[in-house]
Amino acid sequence: MAKTTACGLGTASTLLVLFVAVTLAAAVPPPPKIDVSPDPTTVGVKTVSCRNKNYPGCYYKEWTCPSTCPRTCEVNCVTCRPVCNCDKPGAVCQDPRFIGGDGLAFYFHGKKDRDFCLVTDPAVHINAHFIGKRNENMTRDFTWVQAIGIRFDNHQLYVSAKKTAIWNDAIDRIELRLDGVHISIPASKGASWRSPSAPSLAISRSHVVNDVVIEVAGNFKIKAVVVPITKKESIIHQYGITNDDCFAHLDLSFKFYSLSGDVNGVLGQTYAHNYVSRIKMGVKMPVLGGNKEFAASDIFATDCEVSRFAGTGEDGEGIKFDNDILRCGDSESGNGVICKRRGIR
Repeated sequence: MAKTTACGLGTASTLLVLFVAVTLAAAVPPPPKIDVSPDPTTVGVKTVSCRNKNYPGCYYKEWTCPSTCPRTCEVNCVTCRPVCNCDKPGAVCQDPRFIGGDGLAFYFHGKKDRDFCLVTDPAVHINAHFIGKRNENMTRDFTWVQAIGIRFDNHQLYVSAKKTAIWNDAIDRIELRLDGVHISIPASKGASWRSPSAPSLAISRSHVVNDVVIEVAGNFKIKAVVVPITKKESIIHQYGITNDDCFAHLDLSFKFYSLSGDVNGVLGQTYAHNYVSRIKMGVKMPVLGGNKEFAASDIFATDCEVSRFAGTGEDGEGIKFDNDILRCGDSESGNGVICKRRGIR
């Protein structure tokens, strides 16, 4: 009598089953190799220091940027601690998340390959060019700010992130042009540039590459940092980023020295005298609409419906804003983004 298995199969049947199993296993391709190499976009975390001599206890003391913003932070010399640029009023970062002059965080997605007015006032006009990627499961584009066009006095300043396939922290991917002429700044921390044709304008590097501070005396100060979409971010948010383009974009922080009470634009309106927030609070991602009223025909165009630009340095009664720090995070209920203002004296 043939020996049976627990399933009641004879020896011959068992051998047949084993033969079929081995044959099928051989036909199945091996699983793909998992890339365990480090993500190059997580290498090179930035170190920052306080450059204000009025705080000798903190002056030139170095800090590493927090994990939440490894490349985009600066030191608050008062507290002598690093803070994320994207957590301050005037920030425009990520898929774009704005923090208005009123301290409230909101999203404005716009549309990919289009230009939108961020700030418009008699003395300054700033448009942003959006790049993006469509997710088939969504009704909107994922978008990021790839470039800004700044108009002040009779000048046009262009700041952009160059298209990049493979990110390398050591390679400069920022492009600057004043009135159509390329600006070259040595790749050295602290290196600066000035133009005889625009004496009020100063541009300096706050890092060796991909990080500049732009200031027009008495008007505005902008910190622009070129950052990529990392593999981790793409997986978490389902961006679907491929190897041919890491969607390098600008993380921006704006500070305005004097604005009229009638200032407008996606960000600018939040600094106006009579501004009442239109965002819907209590939701996970408060989104501000207005694609039509903020749309511009080109990166330097002042033809958005809410345009205020006059092309001179003269404006109305100015409003001065402190460079406050906000602490941002999810609300306790999990609905919405809460930012609490903490002033710097």
